[in-house]
Amino acid sequence: MVREGKGPKVLLVHGGASPRTTWAELSELSNRWSLVFAYRRGYPPSPAGRHDFDVDASDLLPLLDTRPHIVAHSYGVLGTLLAAAMRPKRVRSLTLIEPPLYHLVPDDTEVAYLKRLGDAVLRDGLSCEPAMLREFLRLSGAANVDDGPLPEVVARGVRRAHGGRLPGEARLRIDILRDAGIPSLVASGGHAEALERICDALAAELRAERITAAGAGHFVAGAPGFADLLDRFLTLNNEVIENPPLALCAQSTSRRARR
Repeated sequence: MVREGKGPKVLLVHGGASPRTTWAELSELSNRWSLVFAYRRGYPPSPAGRHDFDVDASDLLPLLDTRPHIVAHSYGVLGTLLAAAMRPKRVRSLTLIEPPLYHLVPDDTEVAYLKRLGDAVLRDGLSCEPAMLREFLRLSGAANVDDGPLPEVVARGVRRAHGGRLPGEARLRIDILRDAGIPSLVASGGHAEALERICDALAAELRAERITAAGAGHFVAGAPGFADLLDRFLTLNNEVIENPPLALCAQSTSRRARR
């Protein structure tokens, strides 16, 4: 875990790419927010490990003690949702970006194809059928993945993901988060119809605010204007009145009576 800035805590949970790659364009928020960068297993300085949403959830749980806002990307959304469902009262808000929640759109052919690509890369790694591997990498925002050898940084990411648990194995309780009334924002990048449909379905399940920020592909946090939209959402949902004073309760009751 790395922390930058001062102010209310915003826990940033990356997916398959590193925290630096995923969140670089949010650095300006450190002027008003304390950005807490979680490093999932396999991403130094965290210990080695495969992609595993249950392990991610266990690692994230202690970080909820300070009741942060949480912003999660891609595979990192899985562990985030699991941890948040275990301690919903310790989550101030949720921002969820392009998660692999294929099950939310069960009869969609494009979503089914995206699932096939993603599962193949996790299962087969660099041995995945070349065209499928490169198509998935492009959708995931990897650069320079033409027909030549993969750049080492991209190949290293594929090796890191190889053998990871498939998203479809996660047992998520989105209903707990919805019923807890956690303010939620679901964001996508407008670059893949399957991901748009997944995000639409997730927003409906959570009764969340829904935005599309185009211009950076899968790395939505780097899209023009996204940092401002996130800052607005965090600000609106930062001050939550718990146990309001009796005078405020009386005032609210009086207003309802007049209606």
